[in-house]
Amino acid sequence: MNKQLIAFKGIGIAFDERVLLNNIDMSVSEGEIVTLIGPNGSGKSTLIRTLLGLQTPTSGEMVRHKTLRIGYMPQKLHIDPTLPLTVKHFLALVRGVDKGQIAPTLEKLGIGYLLHSQVHVLSGGETQRVLLARALLNKPNLLVLDEPVQGVDVNGQVELYNLIEGIRDELGCGVLMVSHDLHLVMAKTDTVVCINQHVCCSGSPQHVTGHPAYQALFGVPGADESIAIYAHQHDHVHVESGDIQHSDKETHAHCNH
Repeated sequence: MNKQLIAFKGIGIAFDERVLLNNIDMSVSEGEIVTLIGPNGSGKSTLIRTLLGLQTPTSGEMVRHKTLRIGYMPQKLHIDPTLPLTVKHFLALVRGVDKGQIAPTLEKLGIGYLLHSQVHVLSGGETQRVLLARALLNKPNLLVLDEPVQGVDVNGQVELYNLIEGIRDELGCGVLMVSHDLHLVMAKTDTVVCINQHVCCSGSPQHVTGHPAYQALFGVPGADESIAIYAHQHDHVHVESGDIQHSDKETHAHCNH
């Protein structure tokens, strides 16, 4: 059984009479991908700040495994565009970084060519991959990714999600991803936790999107089709020629999914 890296047990946070989080129970284990969703103002950022040790709960407890090492990927990169800063120098700022691992990490993420590029000229997708590289340089066993596909087009989102899945498979790390919606969720997500100050529902992506609490927050019952869960459905086989043969026995040169 994979070890539990982090567990929130009855976590509550309140200021004066304002409740930010109430009785939150959730956990992430090694090799597990957990997606945390909720509307704006639901407490997602507060929960992540608590995980990072930047916020103290007013009730409940957070249990960390003694080996826990977090790699954090923030939503955005805020750097003065007039500041001359290459990707290499930016990543060298990571505390305790092995500078010899910077180039190999960028290569692993498919952006080795950006090593000497200026940070302020990167595209949205390139910026997100650089931020992911920064998180990986901490040699984490828990990746915390805050809106990792923000500013990335749909094709880029699918590529980035597949990349994250591959990293999980290679490193065996836990992954906690944060999103304000569920327009795209990896097919390999193990658990989705939907919060709105409290845990509204949790389970597989398919279970959560069919839950009344989720539908009340993100859509009306019967409109699940408006939420695109990324799941590549294999109704075909790959024949020896490399072509695609569908269930109707028709063969095509590529997959239309």
